[in-house]
Amino acid sequence: MTAPVFATFGCRLNAYDSEAMKGLAAAAGVRDAVVVNSCAVTAESVRQARQQIRRLKRQNPRARVVVTGCAAQTDPASFAAMPEVDTVLGNAEKLRPEAWARLATGDAAQVEVGDIMAERRPAAPLIDGLGTRARAYVQVQTGCDHRCTFCIIPYGRGNSRSVLASTVVAQVARLRDRGFNEVVLTGVDLTSWGSDLDGAPRLGDLVAAVLAGVPDLPRLRLSSIDSVEADPRLLEAIAAEPRLMPHLHLSLQAGDDLILKRMKRRHLRDDAIAFCAAVRAARPEAVFGADLIAGFPTETEAMFDNTLSLVEACGLTWLHVFPYSARAGTPAARMPQVDPGSVRERASRLRALGARRVAAHLAAAHGSQVSLLMERPDLGRTEGFALAGLAGGTATPGSLVRARIVGHGVDRLEAVPA
Repeated sequence: MTAPVFATFGCRLNAYDSEAMKGLAAAAGVRDAVVVNSCAVTAESVRQARQQIRRLKRQNPRARVVVTGCAAQTDPASFAAMPEVDTVLGNAEKLRPEAWARLATGDAAQVEVGDIMAERRPAAPLIDGLGTRARAYVQVQTGCDHRCTFCIIPYGRGNSRSVLASTVVAQVARLRDRGFNEVVLTGVDLTSWGSDLDGAPRLGDLVAAVLAGVPDLPRLRLSSIDSVEADPRLLEAIAAEPRLMPHLHLSLQAGDDLILKRMKRRHLRDDAIAFCAAVRAARPEAVFGADLIAGFPTETEAMFDNTLSLVEACGLTWLHVFPYSARAGTPAARMPQVDPGSVRERASRLRALGARRVAAHLAAAHGSQVSLLMERPDLGRTEGFALAGLAGGTATPGSLVRARIVGHGVDRLEAVPA
């Protein structure tokens, strides 16, 4: 073993950070190390990180073990206490070249975790993709100023911090010059972008700047948005800019107003429905995904039914379903909990509804013309983010191919070149 081995848990932003850390480790000359980039979003994700630390140490007994990520940021002492762990790096420290230089020379402290709330600017690392030529990602924001009662992530990522628009445009232009046909703007709370910058620009301003500054970029995509924070210029871009992909993944979490209030969300059920209706009226081909939590504390069957019915009311297709998991230190963990069996059963019902929604969406696409961003020679993604198998299987990964939908399977479309 020479080059570091990386294990990444959690969100796309963590995957982005791991790619950036690979470059920092290589530049510093770090060798014979195992790096675990942890997630704190659920107790299960923390358990899995600990399990992976032990497994990787058994497989690489001579390697130094470095643990970082949100779980390491929120609870560094517990990871430092593990006999397998040599160094714990905070979420800010993990993207600093000097931290990796200390790891390379053996001068790193056992715990290098600073006050994440004191950070004022994100590191804005630049990567060339996430192990694929299909699409590239640009981190435009990190952290979150909101305090949803179920979420520990602000304590792992800090307050919302935005990358300057000029830096984002330059990064997107560089990625386009390297041949990427699709770029995804990503962040912890993407729609809060700009709130900490001079003049308080909004996400719509950033989208407009990217599309204007990189006119030959065929496809721009947003990773996830909070619909209640969508600004008028963003809605204008969704309606009028064909290069902005018509797939929006929404942070909805629940469909019952009382549960939303107990979650300390900033929207109500009718706000979500109205947003989806407005977007669909402006962009009929719009496709919506959503994060939804099943079994939040105090949730009754009637409240859960409101979440089920929200899927239909908003016309959601791609569901990310999370069984509620109590996180120590969050207000929701102190609320009356739903029976674990009921939590699992509700999550199962929500996933089953999601599967039916996907099947209906795929069936409705029969006969349509689409543009596929090829992830493999025989598999691509439509503008609405549906997978589509392409007959022939000879397309270049990362290329855009016009295709016609001729059928579908359980989880993907079937297409032929148009």
